Amino acid sequence: MDWGWLILAGLLEVGWAVSMMYTDSFRKLWPTLITLITMFASVYCLTLALRSIPLGTGYTVWTGIGAVGTVLLGIVLFNESANLLRIIFVAIILLGIVGLKLSGEH
Repeated sequence: MDWGWLILAGLLEVGWAVSMMYTDSFRKLWPTLITLITMFASVYCLTLALRSIPLGTGYTVWTGIGAVGTVLLGIVLFNESANLLRIIFVAIILLGIVGLKLSGEH
Protein backbone atom coordinates (compact mmCIF):
# COMPACT_ATOMS: atom_id res chain seq x y z
CA MET A 1 0.00 0.00 0.00
CA ASP A 2 2.89 2.39 0.65
CA TRP A 3 3.85 2.31 -3.03
CA GLY A 4 0.26 3.30 -3.78
CA TRP A 5 0.65 6.32 -1.48
CA LEU A 6 3.90 7.16 -3.21
CA ILE A 7 2.39 7.01 -6.69
CA LEU A 8 -0.55 9.14 -5.53
CA ALA A 9 1.89 11.63 -3.98
CA GLY A 10 3.74 11.88 -7.31
CA LEU A 11 0.52 12.39 -9.26
CA LEU A 12 -0.57 15.09 -6.82
CA GLU A 13 2.81 16.74 -7.35
CA VAL A 14 2.04 16.86 -11.05
CA GLY A 15 -1.34 18.35 -10.18
CA TRP A 16 0.05 21.21 -8.13
CA ALA A 17 2.81 21.95 -10.61
CA VAL A 18 0.32 22.23 -13.46
CA SER A 19 -2.29 24.09 -11.42
CA MET A 20 0.36 26.64 -10.46
CA MET A 21 0.46 27.70 -14.11
CA TYR A 22 -3.13 28.93 -13.74
CA THR A 23 -2.62 30.99 -10.55
CA ASP A 24 -1.29 34.11 -12.30
CA SER A 25 1.52 34.36 -9.71
CA PHE A 26 -0.95 33.42 -6.95
CA ARG A 27 -3.31 36.29 -7.79
CA LYS A 28 -6.23 34.03 -8.79
CA LEU A 29 -8.01 32.54 -5.78
CA TRP A 30 -9.31 29.17 -6.99
CA PRO A 31 -6.23 28.00 -8.88
CA THR A 32 -4.13 29.12 -5.89
CA LEU A 33 -6.30 27.12 -3.47
CA ILE A 34 -6.12 24.06 -5.72
CA THR A 35 -2.35 24.43 -5.88
CA LEU A 36 -1.97 24.72 -2.11
CA ILE A 37 -4.34 21.83 -1.38
CA THR A 38 -2.62 19.51 -3.85
CA MET A 39 0.79 20.55 -2.48
CA PHE A 40 -0.28 19.62 1.03
CA ALA A 41 -1.94 16.39 -0.10
CA SER A 42 1.16 15.40 -2.09
CA VAL A 43 3.50 15.87 0.87
CA TYR A 44 1.04 14.12 3.21
CA CYS A 45 0.83 11.08 0.90
CA LEU A 46 4.63 11.08 0.68
CA THR A 47 4.88 10.94 4.47
CA LEU A 48 2.52 7.96 4.51
CA ALA A 49 4.64 6.19 1.89
CA LEU A 50 7.83 6.83 3.84
CA ARG A 51 6.57 4.71 6.72
CA SER A 52 8.19 1.74 5.03
CA ILE A 53 9.86 2.99 1.85
CA PRO A 54 13.41 4.30 2.39
CA LEU A 55 13.69 8.09 2.24
CA GLY A 56 16.11 8.16 -0.71
CA THR A 57 13.92 5.85 -2.78
CA GLY A 58 10.65 7.53 -1.84
CA TYR A 59 11.82 11.07 -2.44
CA THR A 60 13.48 10.20 -5.74
CA VAL A 61 10.43 8.35 -7.04
CA TRP A 62 8.13 11.16 -5.85
CA THR A 63 10.10 13.85 -7.65
CA GLY A 64 10.61 11.59 -10.67
CA ILE A 65 6.89 11.00 -11.10
CA GLY A 66 6.37 14.74 -10.69
CA ALA A 67 9.04 15.58 -13.24
CA VAL A 68 7.89 13.09 -15.87
CA GLY A 69 4.22 13.96 -15.45
CA THR A 70 4.86 17.69 -15.50
CA VAL A 71 6.97 17.48 -18.65
CA LEU A 72 4.34 15.39 -20.41
CA LEU A 73 1.50 17.69 -19.41
CA GLY A 74 3.63 20.71 -20.34
CA ILE A 75 3.89 19.25 -23.82
CA VAL A 76 0.16 18.51 -24.05
CA LEU A 77 -1.31 21.56 -22.29
CA PHE A 78 1.23 24.32 -22.86
CA ASN A 79 2.72 23.37 -26.22
CA GLU A 80 6.20 22.87 -24.74
CA SER A 81 8.90 21.27 -26.84
CA ALA A 82 8.65 17.55 -27.52
CA ASN A 83 11.97 17.15 -29.30
CA LEU A 84 13.67 13.77 -29.35
CA LEU A 85 16.40 14.59 -26.82
CA ARG A 86 13.86 15.84 -24.32
CA ILE A 87 11.79 12.67 -24.68
CA ILE A 88 14.90 10.49 -24.32
CA PHE A 89 15.88 12.21 -21.07
CA VAL A 90 12.34 11.93 -19.69
CA ALA A 91 12.48 8.22 -20.55
CA ILE A 92 15.75 7.96 -18.59
CA ILE A 93 14.04 9.49 -15.55
CA LEU A 94 11.20 7.00 -15.95
CA LEU A 95 13.70 4.17 -16.25
CA GLY A 96 15.30 5.32 -12.99
CA ILE A 97 11.93 5.26 -11.23
CA VAL A 98 11.23 1.73 -12.43
CA GLY A 99 14.78 0.70 -11.54
CA LEU A 100 14.37 1.91 -7.96
CA LYS A 101 11.14 -0.06 -7.63
CA LEU A 102 12.76 -3.19 -9.05
CA SER A 103 15.96 -2.82 -7.03
CA GLY A 104 14.32 -4.66 -4.17
CA GLU A 105 15.19 -1.97 -1.64
CA HIS A 106 11.52 -2.19 -0.73
